[in-house]
Amino acid sequence: MRTQVAAGTLRPARTRTLQVGSPGPVEVTVADRDRARPFLLLHGGGGAATMAGFADLLAERTHSRVLLPTHPGFGGTPKPGGLTVAGLARAYVAMLEQLDLTDVTVIGNSFGGWLAAEIALQQSPRVSGAVIIDGIGIEVEGHPVTDISGLSPAEIQSLSFHDPGKAPAPPSTGGGGPSPDVRALIGYTGPAMSDPALAGRLGSLDIPVHVLWGESDGIVDPEYGKAYAGAIPLSTFTLLPRTGHLPQVETPEELLGALLDLGSQ
Repeated sequence: MRTQVAAGTLRPARTRTLQVGSPGPVEVTVADRDRARPFLLLHGGGGAATMAGFADLLAERTHSRVLLPTHPGFGGTPKPGGLTVAGLARAYVAMLEQLDLTDVTVIGNSFGGWLAAEIALQQSPRVSGAVIIDGIGIEVEGHPVTDISGLSPAEIQSLSFHDPGKAPAPPSTGGGGPSPDVRALIGYTGPAMSDPALAGRLGSLDIPVHVLWGESDGIVDPEYGKAYAGAIPLSTFTLLPRTGHLPQVETPEELLGALLDLGSQ
């Protein structure tokens, strides 16, 4: 039975640390907004804070259970040596098994979109769908991922927002270089932030995948997003107007509307 909770009475998120996967295990800190239908939200290089507000919005509007893990290595959390993108995807599937969740929709932004694709490729029966929001990870000729490894937080934000006035204050790095979370990101992806084999592997996916893209994304442009969707057999592509690389931050209501509109069809 699904427990309905009146709008505006959002339960506070519970935060806990799980030991998941093997070998390792991998230690994952996850904020759990516990409703009914499960969603797994995966943040990008800006850290869990870039997904927290949307996690609350999704939980409140859909009366769903929303999990928001902090990827190991982000936010000062420990990261096992040698942990790869695929290894982290396996750890998250193990987390779903440990929590005994089924019919999970995985939603990822940027690096989280790459992770969502890798989780879908694990072909876990616990995952029924995926949403990739301005994801990275594939290689598209003529449309490279912007190299952010040498950019300051302010420069990254200028590429990430349609309206710079909606960008939060960039985090202080002390020395003006990349933030700790961007360094954590590069630790997973390398400077190219892509896997040459990923696009080909996406052809084996057999679950529905919704690819959404901000029309003003300066990190990975909409043509890159169309190529992402084109590599996935059961995909739907939606271009989001007046938003950039972080729709869940810049235009969360529009993003949620696009997700719910497709889900109702």
